[in-house]
Order: sequence, then C-alpha cells, then structure tokens
Amino acid sequence: MVFMVFDGLDGSGKTTQAERLGDSLRERGLTVFTRFHPSDDCWAGIGTRRFLLAEGKGAHFCAAIFYILDVLNSVLHTPWRLYDHVIYVRYLMGTAYLPPPLHIIAHRFFAILLPKPRHTFFLRVNPGEAHRRITVNRHEREMFESLDQLEKINVRALSLAWASGWTIVDANGSEEEVEEQIQAELCWPR
Repeated sequence: MVFMVFDGLDGSGKTTQAERLGDSLRERGLTVFTRFHPSDDCWAGIGTRRFLLAEGKGAHFCAAIFYILDVLNSVLHTPWRLYDHVIYVRYLMGTAYLPPPLHIIAHRFFAILLPKPRHTFFLRVNPGEAHRRITVNRHEREMFESLDQLEKINVRALSLAWASGWTIVDANGSEEEVEEQIQAELCWPR
C-alpha cells in the first residue's frame, strides 16, 4: 500500500490533482482510496466546515480542533490494507492554521503520531492566484480565504513543508502542468 498526501493553500488544486492521480492509477488497474478533509461524512468534518464559515477567534480555535479530530477519525477508519494506494487531501498542513509557534509544535507532534506517507506533495501557489481561484469558483468564503490570511498561512505552511522534506510542486500553472510535475516526481509514465 502506498500512502500519499496532497496539501497546500485553499485554491491550490489539491482535490483536482488527487482526483487526477487517482484516475490515472485506476486506469493502470490499481485500487485507490481517496479521503478529503474536512470530510463530509463525519461529525468532525462537518463541524470543521461549519466553523470555517464563521468568524472570530472562537470559531478559529474550534475549526482547528474539529479538523484534527476529522483527520484522526480518517486515520482510524481508512481501510488501509484493502487498497493499493491511499490518497489524503489535507493532512498535516492543517496545523499551519494555528497561531505561531503552536503551528510548529502541533505539526511535529502529529508528524510523529500519525502514519507516515510515502509521498507528500505541497502544491505551492501564489496567494494572489489562490485568492483569484477561490473568488471565481466558490460561493461562500471560509475564514482563511482572504488574501491577507492566505499570505500568512502560505508562509507557515511552506516553511513546514520545506522543514519536513515535502515535495514542493509549482501549482500556479495549468492542471496538466501540475499533473506532469507530480507524475515526474513519482517517476511514473503518464
């Protein structure tokens, strides 16, 4: 079983690239389990989404706690041995939404506690481009989707990704260009 993670700012293309990779693997006859966070089938994921649409420090704290519980629930309930590949969209970089220096402490703690992915992709997108994509594609905006918040989160998440040895993928280009970078990193023919 190969465990992979896609993470990055909102609007970076994580879901799109995870789905593209999953489709590519299935075309090769492999089985794939994909899990998105926050989830929509668990009380913690549903709570996370609810708090992300709210405002204030209380909502910020609750969104972070519910997100952590959602990921832990996923880890406990993923049918790991039934699939050739398990892909998570959002995993450890949710800690970047915590205030400094708590984001570093939480990231290190969960990196030790949770299963280790074989491949970790951080889709790096310019915060301005992420904000443009969010504005065009979403009807509701979450608390972290303003340009100011995206810039702050980008600095924290990117520093965590670099420090943890994640594969940084330039996600400013087209879906096809990003997919090519990921496929090249995996050393798989497209």
